[in-house]
Amino acid sequence: MASRFKKMVKAFGLADAIKLYIQVKIKPHGSITAHKYKAPFHLRPNTSDYYTFDQVFLRDQYHINIPFSPKTIIDAGANIGLAAVYFSHRYPNASIIAIEPSKENFEQVKKNIEQYPQIKAICSGVWNRDVHLAIINTEGVKNAFMVAETTPDNPNAVPAISIETIMRNEGWYTIDILKMDIEGSEKEVFESSYEYWLPKTRMLIIELHDNMKNGTSKSLFAAISKYDFSFDMRDENLIFTNTSI
Repeated sequence: MASRFKKMVKAFGLADAIKLYIQVKIKPHGSITAHKYKAPFHLRPNTSDYYTFDQVFLRDQYHINIPFSPKTIIDAGANIGLAAVYFSHRYPNASIIAIEPSKENFEQVKKNIEQYPQIKAICSGVWNRDVHLAIINTEGVKNAFMVAETTPDNPNAVPAISIETIMRNEGWYTIDILKMDIEGSEKEVFESSYEYWLPKTRMLIIELHDNMKNGTSKSLFAAISKYDFSFDMRDENLIFTNTSI
């Protein structure tokens, strides 16, 4: 518990850490307030939401030294929007696209980003082309939904969007940060149709899921080896920095 409190102090300051620590001890969900941020964090009971909060803010897994000021950020696999909020707070001049396929999670995204106008939320899956997807493990943990292609008439279908389509829709020439945590769909994303956007991505922060879908790391490394990226790691994430732009 002492370790958790120290992390809260580092993330939010002493006064907020004391309040957060007491609240989490009593009830680790609901609306958690920290004055450092514009709005409360909305966490659902009996879900993985607090674990995600811990990853993003207490373990600070996206605190990465970046040698430039990011202006364009994609949060692919936004879950409940906490990483997007973190990026928005750290890089207030950045435009952020948060993408999440679960309609239930997406409702939480909208709550968590309500006070952050620079974040645009899209209820969609990330894929290598613009098709339709359906969640195939609907009873799974809220931060580990997997998707597969389906037909548009499937009542559970959600649209899929490619990284290229996002860039073209937003009028972006480059992606400064592409954070990707998409529960195995990285296999398809890096299998094909990456030639437009990958060389224009300055930093890729990605969690791989070979345990959920065989071949995800093979797909990623085969694609990224064609370009000039340096490599690092932080927490569960692989970090690739484009050395040619």
